[in-house]
Amino acid sequence: MATFTKFYSFVEAVHEKVHNLGSDTLKVLLTNTAPSLSDTQKSDISGELSTANGYVSNGQTITITSSAQSSGLYTLIASDVSWSASGGSIGPFRYAVVYNDTATNDELIGYIDYGYSITVASGQTFTIDFDQTSGLYYAT
Repeated sequence: MATFTKFYSFVEAVHEKVHNLGSDTLKVLLTNTAPSLSDTQKSDISGELSTANGYVSNGQTITITSSAQSSGLYTLIASDVSWSASGGSIGPFRYAVVYNDTATNDELIGYIDYGYSITVASGQTFTIDFDQTSGLYYAT
């Protein structure tokens, strides 16, 4: 089962106004190299997939559909993101790294670990299925 993990720096960055999750441009990139929880910005991430066969360097923009709090619980809901392989495969990758493209240093938010390396064959599509109830991110 895929798990989402926050980078340590994200907690501080939220409290110091680095992120406006409801309006900033968030992106997700794919890599087969394990991120470190102490990474702070996109440039710390190594092994991003090369632009080829339907994958574009720097990943895809995440569309935020809802950003709200209710009874002290903040939830960030995002549309699913997908890549379709064409002319060859995409991957392998194991991690989907979410970062803030609006923030000055492309600060990191978190990553999804799929638990094993994935390769998307030509003609197939890989989709990150963001939870439409609990959200991409939630905090109390």
